[in-house]
Amino acid sequence: MYAVEVRDHIMIAHSLPGETFGPAQRLHGATFVVDATFFRERLDEDEIVVDIGLATEALSAALEPLRYRNLDEVPEMKGRKTTTEFLARHIFDRLADAIRAGRLGPAGREIRRLRVTLHESHVARAWFEADVDG
Repeated sequence: MYAVEVRDHIMIAHSLPGETFGPAQRLHGATFVVDATFFRERLDEDEIVVDIGLATEALSAALEPLRYRNLDEVPEMKGRKTTTEFLARHIFDRLADAIRAGRLGPAGREIRRLRVTLHESHVARAWFEADVDG
């Protein structure tokens, strides 16, 4: 399996209600380094997995609605615990939509798997990975 990974970052604010989260129950900021990894079984006729420029643009577009936002106030996230794992799936879904819509160019049509990794610090990260259906 071949893969190409692109990187971006977001700065957000949020709170995580519930005793599990200790001091993170209070409103706090976070900066996430976000990696998106695109997988396909064979290279295309240009010997690539995906156009890196288009992959970078797709990741940036998926992150844009979250940049410098208080996630507690984002309507689609109200009442959710916006953990690192939750955010990885949220971003995955946006990128999977971009793949299915053809926004990653001709090579993007053959992407079969996607992984979104959020690095919340130099010692901790979480990801969501699955096949891209359709």
